[in-house]
Amino acid sequence: MQIHILSDNNSVLNHFLGQIRDITIQKDSMRFRRNIERIGEIMAYELSKNLQYKDIEIQTPMGIKKTTAIEDQLVLCTILRAGLPLHTGFLNYFDSAENGFISAYRHHPNDDDYFDIVVEYQAIPKIDDKILLLIDPMLATGKSIVAVFNKLKDKGNPKEIHLAVAIAAPEGIDYLEENLPENCHLWIAALDEKLNEKDYIIPGLGDAGDLAYGNKL
Repeated sequence: MQIHILSDNNSVLNHFLGQIRDITIQKDSMRFRRNIERIGEIMAYELSKNLQYKDIEIQTPMGIKKTTAIEDQLVLCTILRAGLPLHTGFLNYFDSAENGFISAYRHHPNDDDYFDIVVEYQAIPKIDDKILLLIDPMLATGKSIVAVFNKLKDKGNPKEIHLAVAIAAPEGIDYLEENLPENCHLWIAALDEKLNEKDYIIPGLGDAGDLAYGNKL
C-alpha cells in the first residue's frame, strides 16, 4: 500500500485540520462541514497528480491551446453519513465523476466495547476498470473500510483503488495493509497518535458525523 500523509508539509490544509479539531470552533456544524469539504478539495488536488491525463486542444477566442484533461473514469464512493462533506469536497474538483454511497456502522451486540461492522444500504455504479475512490473522514480500526471494500468487490474490479481519510490512527493503517490489495493508495490528511480502549482516535476530533449533522440515537 502506498501511503500519502499530506499534513507532513505545511500548507493551508493544516489550518483547516486545526479548526475541525478545536472544540471552540467545531461546535458550529456549518463551519465544521465546510472545513471538512475544504480538506476534501485539497486532498482531491493532491490525488489528481496521480491520475492519467490525455492531450486535448481547446478553442479560445484567440486561437488553439494545447492542454490536458483527466482520462481516468472516477467513482467517488462515500461511507454514510460522516463522509458526505468530504465527498462534496472531492466532487467539487472531480465534477464528472460517478458517485456511490454505502452505509457502515459499529454494531455492539452485547452492549459493551466489542463491535462488528454492519454494511447495509448501497447505491453504487459499476466500477470495472475505473478509479475507485473510497471516502471516509476517520480511519480508526480500519474495519469499516475493509467491510465496505469487500462489499464493493461484487460491483466489479477497479483499475486502481484510492482511500481518502481526513484523520487516521496507526492501528487502522496496519489493518488496511493486512486486509486490502497491495496496489491501494491511502491518502491521509493527518496521522494521529493511537486508538484508546474504545477504539476512538486520540487526539482525534470526536464523532465527525455528529459534529456535521447532529447527535444520532
